[in-house]
Amino acid sequence: MGKNQDAAAIYSRKSRFTGKGESISNQVELCRGYIRAAFGEGYAGGALVFEDEGFSGGDLNRPGFRQMMQAAREGRFRAVVVYRLDRISRSISDFSALIQELGRLGIDFVSIRESFDTSSPMGRAMMYIASVFSQLERETIAERIRDNMRELAKTGRWLGGVTPTGYTSEAVMSVTVDGRSRRACRLRLIPREADIVRRIYALYRRTGSLTGTEAALRAEGIRTKNGRDFTRFSIRAILQNPVYLRADGAARQYFLDRQAEVFSPPEEFDGTRGILAYNRTRQEKGRSTVSLPVREWIVSVGEHPGIIPAGTWLEVQRALGRGSAGRSGALCEDSK
Repeated sequence: MGKNQDAAAIYSRKSRFTGKGESISNQVELCRGYIRAAFGEGYAGGALVFEDEGFSGGDLNRPGFRQMMQAAREGRFRAVVVYRLDRISRSISDFSALIQELGRLGIDFVSIRESFDTSSPMGRAMMYIASVFSQLERETIAERIRDNMRELAKTGRWLGGVTPTGYTSEAVMSVTVDGRSRRACRLRLIPREADIVRRIYALYRRTGSLTGTEAALRAEGIRTKNGRDFTRFSIRAILQNPVYLRADGAARQYFLDRQAEVFSPPEEFDGTRGILAYNRTRQEKGRSTVSLPVREWIVSVGEHPGIIPAGTWLEVQRALGRGSAGRSGALCEDSK
């Protein structure tokens, strides 16, 4: 499609699907109403609509947004209209770069809710100020979540969800300082599955290879708790999971060296209990789960028994870090 300086673009975004409130369709209709009042009926009917349902405003890596920017560079519209500023971005740096690029392209940016319009100097200044508060809100929410994880780490509680191979989750009642009983969860060992975990570590140390471990498990007829064959990905997940690590001094030093937040005191690293690591991944709607570096983890000693000795677990982490499927050969034996 060629240039059309008489057109406007509407951009709408929502983190999750809903037909209520500021839904995608409601945002679009509100923007059409604004365009109709500001530019006339013809502009509203001919507006180009770009939508992203189920995407966070944390960055600009969204399909609808990318399509809109491609159309902007092709000169297909003269203004971008959004219902609210944070629909386009919650990041100050991303928002600033966007406004600069739209300015170079001669495209105005309008936010209905905040009554901002970059066609005027005051509008541009006020929009930058609003973007600062939008990012502050996002970072405050993230810090609040992290604070909650810190409090959970002090208790060594299991957060729920799919339990790792080797354990099941059981509910326990605890009494808080205010005298109220609250339901909490902890991991309980399943001996048969724990033997499978030990076998996986032993096979990886013998073969030095995820592929070799996968083949050996299939040859031995060992399957997951759901009756499926283990894959390299599921094997790696087990090998990297600190829940199996028997927490001792070496384990504690490993996390301290990598700048993780360690909440349990040194005496709790007694070589018997396992580790619970909070904030290991970042999950956002519509995007793949991202594994966070160890420095982002919040670590405590759990109430569950560990399965793998620290020496073995740490050795396996070094081997996995080298990516040494064929180069390292078999790994040495370690004391139990």
